[in-house]
Amino acid sequence: MVEHPRSGLDTVFRALSDPTRRAMIRQLASSSCTISELSQPYDMSLAAASKHVKVLEEADLVQREIQGRVHHCSLNSRALVPAMTWLDSITAFRDVQNKSNEIC
Repeated sequence: MVEHPRSGLDTVFRALSDPTRRAMIRQLASSSCTISELSQPYDMSLAAASKHVKVLEEADLVQREIQGRVHHCSLNSRALVPAMTWLDSITAFRDVQNKSNEIC
C-alpha cells in the first residue's frame, strides 16, 4: 500500500466525514463551547468527545484553550475556506457542463 502525505484539504474532509464532528462544528459556529458542552447532545464520554475535537484540531477547524481542567473550543472558520473553494469549483464546472449540454 502506498502512503501519501495528507494535504490540508484531505485532513479537513476527513474531519468532516463524521456526523458527530459535523454537528460539533455546527454547534461551534454559534458559540464557543467546552468539551463537556460539546459532548452533551451525544451519549459519549468526555474522552470520546475530546478525541473528536482532536481530529478537528488536526484539521485546524477547532482551536482549544485550556484553563485548568476546562477545555474551551472555538471554530476556526478560515480552515473551511479551501474546502469551500474546492466544492465551489466543482459546482462551477458542473454548471458550465450543464449549460453546454443545453446548447446542443
